[in-house]
Amino acid sequence: MIKTLTPISNQVLLKNISWETYQTLLKDLEIQPGTRMNYKAGLLEIVTPLNPHESYKQLVGRFVETLTEELNLEIRSLGSSTWCREDLAAGLAPDNCYYIQNEELVRYLQQIDLTQNPPPDLAIEIDITSSSLNRLEIYAALGVPEVWRYDGNEFKIYCLEGGKYQRSNLVGIRRLIMYN
Repeated sequence: MIKTLTPISNQVLLKNISWETYQTLLKDLEIQPGTRMNYKAGLLEIVTPLNPHESYKQLVGRFVETLTEELNLEIRSLGSSTWCREDLAAGLAPDNCYYIQNEELVRYLQQIDLTQNPPPDLAIEIDITSSSLNRLEIYAALGVPEVWRYDGNEFKIYCLEGGKYQRSNLVGIRRLIMYN
């Protein structure tokens, strides 16, 4: 049975969704790149980002790309690619994601399997509207080392330590430099 838990203008949360249904919806909606789905243990959040969200996403993405270019770091940008692992019953589509430290490991891969390959080194999240799912929990399960979040007012950097995210006092830029 599918139930809508939280009707919001640009998102919907469904419960009791099987992994197979989530995967089918991902395939069915891949031609609609503006729709994002986040999944954790039977809960499926479907989001259609609004204009302010997309503007901030582009701005932070340009910052990362300019910074890594200035630092002469090779990166592989995979935008809002969906990352998921059935064994963890978890998946999500970041606003932007990048391989930096592990770029060389995935440089020529057409498909990246998170059971065989490392997750992206950096994920960008623009949270203008509140999410129904704890996306940091999903990122932690997938092992993404660093997440940058902007909520329209405050920019926060989270680093994965011991399986949980800690808000970093270290500027994320320093971590990027350490990748070099």
